Amino acid sequence: MPIKGLDDLSKTLGKLADNAKELSNTKSASLTEILTPEFISQHTKFASADELFEASGFDVSSQATFETIPEDQLDAFIGSISSFASWREMLNSAGAAWAKRKLSL
Repeated sequence: MPIKGLDDLSKTLGKLADNAKELSNTKSASLTEILTPEFISQHTKFASADELFEASGFDVSSQATFETIPEDQLDAFIGSISSFASWREMLNSAGAAWAKRKLSL
C-alpha cells in the first residue's frame, strides 16, 4: 500500500494501532479461523483443513478427541504432507499469517 504523504502515513498508523488493539483483546481463535483454505492450499495438497484432517485418518470430531492424537503421529503426518516438520510449526506459521491478516499488513 503506497503512502503518499504524512496524512496517509498518519491514517495508516492509526488503522494499524486500532487493529493491534483489537488483536490484543482476542483471547482465542478457532482452528478454522487460523487454518484458512488459502493457508492450507498454499502449504499442502489439500483445499481445506477439513480435507487435511479427513485424509489424516485421525478422529478430530471434537476438541477432546483431537487432544488424544499422539503428537508424534500428528507430526509425522504433517511432515509427510507439507514443508513443516511438525504440527506446532504449521500451527505457528498459520497463527502468524492470521495475526498479519488481523493487523491488515
